Amino acid sequence: MDRLRAEEIASSPKVCNVQYNGKRVFIQHVEDNTDVARVYYLDDPANEFEVQLTNIREKR
Repeated sequence: MDRLRAEEIASSPKVCNVQYNGKRVFIQHVEDNTDVARVYYLDDPANEFEVQLTNIREKR
């Protein structure tokens, strides 16, 4: 995923269909000056983790 699009999704009030490893995730934020996002699975919001933006896909 493109960094700018990930930042747009993270700041958006609506939940977009974003996936990591085939499961839907919520992007908390994109780390400054990196291509890493802080995310959590929608069905497990207590467990945040970091992923490379290249591993996140937006499904439209």
